[in-house]
Parts: sequence; structure tokens; C-alpha cells
Amino acid sequence: MTERTTADGSGPVGRLSVEKAPERPRHRMVDRVAAIMELVARSRSGLTLTAIAKALDAPVSSTQGLINGLVAVGYLDERDRVYTLGTAPYLLNVIAGRPPVTNVSREQLEALHAETGLTTALSTDVGDDLFYVDHLSTDPHYAYLAENRLRRSLLRTSAGWLLLADRERRDIWAYLNSRPANEADIVEQFLRSLDELRETGVCVSPRVAVDGGDGVSVALRERGRTIATVGVIGKAEEIAARSDDLAEILLRYAQDWGMR
Repeated sequence: MTERTTADGSGPVGRLSVEKAPERPRHRMVDRVAAIMELVARSRSGLTLTAIAKALDAPVSSTQGLINGLVAVGYLDERDRVYTLGTAPYLLNVIAGRPPVTNVSREQLEALHAETGLTTALSTDVGDDLFYVDHLSTDPHYAYLAENRLRRSLLRTSAGWLLLADRERRDIWAYLNSRPANEADIVEQFLRSLDELRETGVCVSPRVAVDGGDGVSVALRERGRTIATVGVIGKAEEIAARSDDLAEILLRYAQDWGMR
């Protein structure tokens, strides 16, 4: 049987305390630069200065200065007064020797989807949110989330648990301390599983989703760090019944891809 992590909360467990850690301070200018880059990346065909300023609810003059700076260093490109994402973000990953998550091909995901018969998703985190990078699904709910690159909670998905578990302890505590009171029980479940999540890189059926679904996910690792996850998603009852088999399948694929 595959060593796995569950979080059903069964058995008498005492309350666990989260070490107090300050949340990393935000910087208004950095937030705005990040917002500009995300807006442009999502636009696919690019945005004008006016459109970007309007989306940010910011003055055109100050937005222009930030955009000029991003173009100057290659993070944005400008053609006919339309801004698109530049090559610098990709180049940084190349310099770091870190392949893009999309090195997992569509064909590889298709094979996994065909074997499991479930929604299959390649996921990564940006800031404190989870995004589906690629997916295969016959379920319109998950297809909509993936195709529109909508943000999902790290604490409400099996993939998110693995990505969160791989962070520095200080950042884990800061994230958990920022959760609303109605997620206190989920925070406690995550803490009970944290050490095993870090050791195994497998998360099975945490039962924390808000939509009646559940999942099994496996960490995709490079040089010992989790850079993404691959997982399957379905109705909680089906995931629970097939959890061991699904974990074995996911681990096999991740190992074949050289990402374990």
C-alpha cells in the first residue's frame, strides 16, 4: 500500500497551535507591478496603457512610469502601443535551471486522464493562490476554473496542501495565521499532516473542498523542491474508494516524468 497522507480528523487529537509569525509585508509598488504583469499575461493579445490603468483604478501617469520601466528590462513588450508579456520572466527560469511546469506535455496528461477516468490537473502556486496550469476534464466546473486560470485556495485542495507544505516554515505559519476563523479546523487538519506531506509528497483525500469534490495529488519535484503538482479530482466518494490505486498511478507517472 502506498504511504499516504489523509486528513479525515478521526480520533482524539488535541488542539494544535500555530507558531506566531508575521505575514510578509506587502509593498504597494511591488503589488502594482505584479498586477500589471498578471493583467497583461491574462489578456493573451495584450493591453493598452489606458486599459491597464483602468483595470488597476490608477492614474495613467503613474501607470505609464511603471510600464516603461517593465518594458526597459524586458518584462513587458510594446508593439503599436499594446503591451504583452516579455521574455524576461521565462529567461529567469532558464537561468535558474528550472524548467517550466508545462514541460509536462499534453500527451502525458492525456495518458494519465485516460487511465484514471477523472479530471486531471497540473497545478502550481502564485503567491497565496493555486492555479491549474493545464487540465483534462469532462466536468464543466473544473474545466471553467482551469481554462480561466481562476485562483483557488491552497488550504482547500490536495494540490494546495502539497505546495503549502513545501514552503519555509515561517511562510507556512504566516499563511495559516492569516486564515479566517471558519477555517480553524482545516488549519488543524493540515498541521497534523504537515510532516508527512513534506516527507512523502503525496496528499490523499483531505476532504476540504467547498464544492463536494476531493482529490489525490502528488508533488512534482526538482532538486528536492516542489515546483508543481499533478492530481486527479472527482466526487469525494469515488476518490475515497479509489485513493490507494490513484496514489499509485500518480506516483508512477511522476517518476516516469523524472519529477520525483
